[in-house]
Order: sequence, then C-alpha cells, then structure tokens
Amino acid sequence: MFTDESRFSLQPDDKRIRIWSKQGTRNQPQKITDHHAFQGGSIMAWAGISIGYHTNVHIFKRGSVTAVRYRDILEPIVRLCAAAVGPTFVLMDDNARPHRGDIVDGYMESKRIVRMALPAYLPDLNPIENLWDTLDRAVSSRFSPPVTLIEPETALQEEWRLLNPLGG
Repeated sequence: MFTDESRFSLQPDDKRIRIWSKQGTRNQPQKITDHHAFQGGSIMAWAGISIGYHTNVHIFKRGSVTAVRYRDILEPIVRLCAAAVGPTFVLMDDNARPHRGDIVDGYMESKRIVRMALPAYLPDLNPIENLWDTLDRAVSSRFSPPVTLIEPETALQEEWRLLNPLGG
C-alpha cells in the first residue's frame, strides 16, 4: 500500500510577491506595500492506494500530521488492510518525520507491519503523488476561488471517491 499526505490551500502560494499601491501612487516607492497571495488556510489530506483498492481520504481537521495523528490513521485503516492481505503486505510511506516517530515505529513493530525502505523525499517512487496532482486539478476546477475550507474538503472527498487509482 502506497500512502501519502498532501496540503490543499484555499489560495495557493505561487511564490510570487505582489506589489500593491494606492491609486495615484504607482511611481512612489514609499507608498508600495508587499502582499502575499497565500491566504485563507489549508487542509491536509492523507490517503492510501493499493492494487485495485484505495482508502478513503482522511482530512486532518486542524494542523498538520504528527506522529500520534499518523499512528491513529494507521490503526483503523492500514491495520485492517494488512490483516486482509496477510504476510505479503508492505506499507510504503515517505520518510517524513511524523512517519518515523518512536510512537509510529513501536506501533508498526507491535502489529508486524513491514515498511518499504526508501530514501527520504523521492516522490517519483510513490505513485500516489500523481493522484494528488489529478485530485488538485479536479478540485480546483469545481469552483474559483473557494470561500471556506468546507468547500475544498467536500470536493476533495467527492473527487477522491471518483478516482480510479489504476487509471481504468
């Protein structure tokens, strides 16, 4: 099973700095102020894919992924999938700090869940990265721009259910 998280923002940060000036003060540098486009918050989503199967998308209601939050996702979702597949089950997550916390390592050992050993931050080795891109485009095309975090959260869950991870 390949798993990963991704952040979805109300207004993505494209790393450009916009310069705003008051009307009639265009050429007066002392009147120019910086304005960063990233506003309104974001949501963090986690999901997993496997041959012929994908988990539901899990939305982190507040904040980012921590080792405790990650372990809490693994318990009901990954543990059941691992039990269904049997001893050949292997979990692939990246080497993000929350995934390698002592609490997660202890949990994985206690449930005998085997993880694929991968170098840190090699997104091209995890096929779920392609799904995040597809999902982001699908969610973005539904409305522009969303006003609240509920809108992209609902769209994210609906579009995820429509995805076929095998492309067929």
